Amino acid sequence: MDVEVIAAEALAVLGTGRQIAPFSDRYPVFGLDDAYRVTAAVRREREARGERPLGRKIGFTNRTIWAEYNVDTPMWGHIYDRTVHDLPEDGANFSLSGLAEPRIEPEIVFGLAAAPAPGMNEHALLGCVEWIAHGFEIVQSIFPNWKFVAADTIAAYGLHGALLVGPHHPMAARSEAWARKLSTFEIDLFRDGDLADHGHAANVLDGPVFALRHLVELLASDPVNRPLAAGEIVTTGTLTRAFPVEAGETWSTELTGIPLEGARVHFI
Repeated sequence: MDVEVIAAEALAVLGTGRQIAPFSDRYPVFGLDDAYRVTAAVRREREARGERPLGRKIGFTNRTIWAEYNVDTPMWGHIYDRTVHDLPEDGANFSLSGLAEPRIEPEIVFGLAAAPAPGMNEHALLGCVEWIAHGFEIVQSIFPNWKFVAADTIAAYGLHGALLVGPHHPMAARSEAWARKLSTFEIDLFRDGDLADHGHAANVLDGPVFALRHLVELLASDPVNRPLAAGEIVTTGTLTRAFPVEAGETWSTELTGIPLEGARVHFI
């Protein structure tokens, strides 16, 4: 099994909408450690192409959807300057071109002012956060019908397609209030004005800050990928189920119990 070969195959379909057979079907011993080595190889190649890593996405933090996707642990992937986009408060249009079986995930996004360290508690982690935002991650599956094992998803750029980030809210002035609300707020997700799902902060490993802590600890034992650094963006996982999206649809959210505006996107 050649990590570079797997990375090249994954990259060959990036942005094309094409799909391939899961790596685990062809490499029976393909595991999580192998997949994160692919992550490092993919990052090197994307940087060589001129892409700039901006941070990480954490996936499968929502334990309520593990059975649906045949996984039992969170994972992560890089996000890049070509995949991260501002999402104005009044919404925006976004093209699904080049994405394979795209789905939408409403998430909480952190901007880091300092590098978090292993062993930090919730308040110390929030002390590393410069801003908080709400937005959508658009995920995709380069494997047909969203059928895979966890290692496949890691090698496939963490299933990341795009991140649409809403207005930034400074953390420092209200860190105590944020700490209380980040584990208790609720969210409604709408498709064309109709309620698609209702989610809770606690769905995401008991809250987005705990998802961040999970990533910090995971990276601490990773021999090939870098730990989080100041300036990185971290999106913490879907608060609801992930839903297929199509051009012509408008998706929006409403949050209660936290001072964050809802998000809106129209797909073209």
